[in-house]
Amino acid sequence: MKRVKRLGMLVMMMAATMTVGAQDNVEATVSADVVNQYIWRGTQCGEASIQPTLGVSYKGLSLTAWGSTEMAPKSGTPYCSEFDLTLGYSVGGFNVGVTDYWFSRGGDAAGRYFMYESHRTNHMFEANIGYDFGPVSVQWYTIFAGDDYKKVADDGTIDRAYSSYVEVAAPFTLGGLDWNAAIGASPLKTQLYCNDGFAVTNISLKASKDIVVTPSFSIPVFAQVVANPADQKSYFVFGFTLKP
Repeated sequence: MKRVKRLGMLVMMMAATMTVGAQDNVEATVSADVVNQYIWRGTQCGEASIQPTLGVSYKGLSLTAWGSTEMAPKSGTPYCSEFDLTLGYSVGGFNVGVTDYWFSRGGDAAGRYFMYESHRTNHMFEANIGYDFGPVSVQWYTIFAGDDYKKVADDGTIDRAYSSYVEVAAPFTLGGLDWNAAIGASPLKTQLYCNDGFAVTNISLKASKDIVVTPSFSIPVFAQVVANPADQKSYFVFGFTLKP
């Protein structure tokens, strides 16, 4: 019995030590962006929105929750909300991840989160892989499941679209601001990006700067010019980030 108790105490001490060690290395983040319009990969997905983020990471592994809710939708249209979960891993400049996108509008008119039935779900599942070379980074995204289809015949037959998007981005500093230039394209026919084949859907330039409020608190402010040559549209985005 004494040996059992000693073994139990040893296990508890080891578990406590591991927990403390893990807690010392776990990083967490919480923030919220407020934007005048929600632009995603060159496409407008909403009007003025608030976009919270909650994430934890440990030794390159991360789990992030991100959402977007319109604050003032267009007259006659319902509020559009989005909730995404991303599991990712990064080491050095390499990163890989899987994202579950959910939208309040889609195949399921009732907007049920736990509806995963084929052709009725509002979820999309996307895999991504990329590498940050320093001066530039490259990311590839492909939707492999969920509400992502394309018409393949005149009789209305549809098939999985495997909607994909590739982006090259280059960060730099100029005039006291942090800048990021990016160009993105959809290489395959898809309704998601509204293209019949290879098309450049996103050319953007973003500038940001921290506005110091107090010695311990600042507000990152950003502005972004976005152009989508595929649908002949352009956008100007302004926003700020609130975080502890």
